[in-house]
Amino acid sequence: MFHRGKHKLTVDLGKLNAKKEFLSNFLDSKLENEVTLSGNKIFVTQDSLSPEDLKTLVNKFVYHQHLNHKFWVALEGNVVKVNKFKRNEKKDKEKQGPIPSTIKHGW
Repeated sequence: MFHRGKHKLTVDLGKLNAKKEFLSNFLDSKLENEVTLSGNKIFVTQDSLSPEDLKTLVNKFVYHQHLNHKFWVALEGNVVKVNKFKRNEKKDKEKQGPIPSTIKHGW
């Protein structure tokens, strides 16, 4: 009989490099599946785990580490992506201060 490779779910960490080992250890402790950290990605063997369940666990980790104001978790196929929020950059005019009024008063 042919042995197929086990299907793997992927967690793409994106900009979450500082906590990648903590996330890997968290997933390893919560799941019975094999968890492998490789570069900027975590691979989880998919025996009975759905991608939605993996997304929920990653989202729980982000929330419990108080990173939910910087990162959000999305599911794209079998890949769970950790994305960083884009900050609205203030305009240079606001950094310089208010512009003085040029209205001439007729008093």
